[in-house]
Amino acid sequence: MPIPFEIGDIVRLKKQHPCGSKEWEVLRVGADFRLKCLGCGHQVMLPRTQVEKNTKGIRKKDE
Repeated sequence: MPIPFEIGDIVRLKKQHPCGSKEWEVLRVGADFRLKCLGCGHQVMLPRTQVEKNTKGIRKKDE
């Protein structure tokens, strides 16, 4: 069952970005995800399967 991601959620991934941040903001949800690094602002597109596999935790946008 897919993890319920929403636009604006903060996702913590297993591996850190080269800038040192592990937290990413979800900008687009679907078959592909657009994520923005909260450390440096870099944006990447990743397939849903890869994001779901590498997610350690989700913080909802209203928290």
